[in-house]
Amino acid sequence: MRALVVYESMFGNTEQVARAITSGLSEHLEVRLVEVSNAPAQLTEWLDLIVVGGPTHAFSMSRPSTREDAFRAGAEHGSKAVGVREWLGHQPKGAHRELVAMFDTRVGRVRHLPGSAARGAAKLAHRLGYATAAKPESFYVGGVTGPLLAGELDRAQAWGQRLGLVGARSGSEHPG
Repeated sequence: MRALVVYESMFGNTEQVARAITSGLSEHLEVRLVEVSNAPAQLTEWLDLIVVGGPTHAFSMSRPSTREDAFRAGAEHGSKAVGVREWLGHQPKGAHRELVAMFDTRVGRVRHLPGSAARGAAKLAHRLGYATAAKPESFYVGGVTGPLLAGELDRAQAWGQRLGLVGARSGSEHPG
């Protein structure tokens, strides 16, 4: 049973969360972690679970303009051209056997505000025909550049462990 974790990170916080999720997933599944600009344009490998995450920019997934703003603010990771929005948008529409789960990083002090990269990505994945393994999850940072709030990496690893169980159950239902 196999999983792919695709992440977008500008200041390194989302990458840390993706690594913690991967650690949790690896207790139940074979997992590959990849930064979104290096992710395969089209998924051709047999997967049971795809986990996708990125930072929340302007209440949703990043756009080229918001990534440009992040680089002007000192971001040193990621790509100005490719983010989760673009990568997901290149996946084919139709029936998909893989389950998906979405996560994001958001500024903790405004967690009550609407809008989330994870929820936006989940809606896009649903329109593409993917079924979800879990509701979208947010992990919180102290400010635009971080750092992650205390306990968030432990929470991310635990979420990954739970997703791994779901992915393992899903994989046992399919020949492989």
